[in-house]
Formats: sequence, C-alpha cells, structure tokens
Amino acid sequence: MSYKFIEEKLNNNKLVILDGAMGSELEKKGALMDKNLWCGTCSVEFPELVKKVHEDYIEAGADVITTNTYACTPISMKNYGMESLIKKFNQKSVELGKKAIENSKKKVALAGSVSASGSFFRYGIEALKPGFNEQIKILSEEGVDLIILEAMSSQADIVETMLECSIKIKIPVWLSISCVIDKKTDNLMLGYNDTLDDPPEVYEDLEKSIKRFSKIHSGPILIAHSDIDVTGRAIKVAKKNYTGTIGAYPNIGFYEKPHWRSDSNLSPQDYLNEVKSWVKNGTQIVGGCCGVGVNLIKPLSSLNNE
Repeated sequence: MSYKFIEEKLNNNKLVILDGAMGSELEKKGALMDKNLWCGTCSVEFPELVKKVHEDYIEAGADVITTNTYACTPISMKNYGMESLIKKFNQKSVELGKKAIENSKKKVALAGSVSASGSFFRYGIEALKPGFNEQIKILSEEGVDLIILEAMSSQADIVETMLECSIKIKIPVWLSISCVIDKKTDNLMLGYNDTLDDPPEVYEDLEKSIKRFSKIHSGPILIAHSDIDVTGRAIKVAKKNYTGTIGAYPNIGFYEKPHWRSDSNLSPQDYLNEVKSWVKNGTQIVGGCCGVGVNLIKPLSSLNNE
C-alpha cells in the first residue's frame, strides 16, 4: 500500500483507475443490505464478500480501492443506535481493504471513504463536525493511503466543512461532489438525483461551488454519483475553474432503499467510450459509483496503453 505510485501517475499524466460500486456488487454476491446503513454493515456481517469485491476490482485493474465506510458515518450510526460500533465498523472495513491488497501482490492504494451520509443539513454545520473528525481520525490511524471525502448529495456548506475537518491530516485528500441539471434553467448545479420519484435536489451553480472549494482544497476534485449524461458537462466546468486534478465516477440506476437498482444496459464498450471522452477533456482519475460494477471498470485500464 502506497500513495507514491498514484502521485507518480498523476504527475506523469497517466490515468488512475478507481474502483466502482460496492453495494450493488455485494448484493450480486448474496450480501444483505441493511435498512438503515445500506451496505455499511457488510464489513462485519459479510466480510469475505466485501474482501472479494475489493479483490475483483484489483483484478479488473483498479489502482485505488475504497473502504466500505460510506454508510458508516458516526452521525448515521448514532441516529440508528449504533454509536458503540462506529470504530469497529470503520476499522473492519480498512482491515478488509488491506487484506485484499496484500493478497493481490499488486500496487494498489487504499482510499478511506469519509462521507456526508446521514449528515442532514437541518442538524447545523457545528453538529456535523465531530462526526467528520471522528471518521477521518479512525481511517487515518488505521493506515489508509488517502482520504476521499465523498460529499456527493451535500450542500456547499457541508462540503466546505468536510474540507476544513481534513486540513490537518498528513495524507492526501480527494474530494467528490455530485451535480444535476436544473430543469427550470438548464444550468449545471451542485446537487443530486438518485431516486425515480423524487425531484432532483438542486443547491447552487456548480461553477460557483468549484471556485469556493478550490480556495481551501488543492487535491483532486471528482464528479461522482451523478448521471453519466451530465458528468461530461461537469468535467468541462471543473476543468475550466480548477487547476488541480479532475476525476469522475458516475452512477447508473437509482436508489430504492435499501437497494441500488440498475436500470441500464450500458455495455463495457459503451462505458469505455464515455470515459474516453472525459479523459480527452482532462480527466485523470476514472472509476464508477453506484451501479457501475467490475465489468465496466475492467476495460478502463486499457486507456493507459493508448
């Protein structure tokens, strides 16, 4: 485990391959989703399956795999009466990622996912800080190579708070944000849409958000958990307004609690073609979010040979 080779790839204009979906891949293997923490409980309840998903992505060519900690945020776990298990769930997730890397004998970095899952805006910013700090501390101390702030679905104030909580840590920090099209104006906005029935959550102009975040963040910014149709457009906006590394890992499908439902027949070649267009526009980190499985990630490593 090391971040050095990731840094070398980025500095030499090489492509870094991120992994893809965790929850939907676990369901394919028979893991049960929790009604409250989605796939967050799987590291304890189905550890071998979590490790196998990691191993599958490594075999598919991923340079970076991500801990199964997106749904294990302290604020969510406290909300559901699982406060005493916060450390155990996060530690176990790191352990499984490490084991998968060790078994592979390959150069792979482990990203610790710190998310805003369950961090509802109504609690207020100050109430959210302890949870972000706690998860960052646990994952960092357990030895992840980088922290990825998976702030998708979050308002700009929450994203800024997550960034501020990560400033003092000694390892690299990546930021993931999501975007949607405002149907009233056709403008590209910070926001998200992952259900069939609910209207998109629209927060503020994406260009404005990226400019805000760049004032306190110099690591990679990734467009994540967004429809493929808007991801390409968002990459152009990010590249125009940010001088750092740009990445993308979109979703496919929709959330029907506690399951992620894929509604696409997108082929590996189709996905590869989409990613090629993003790389052409300056993206250096590519992977997948919910619904983007191992079969779609596998062809991406071929892009480093072109």
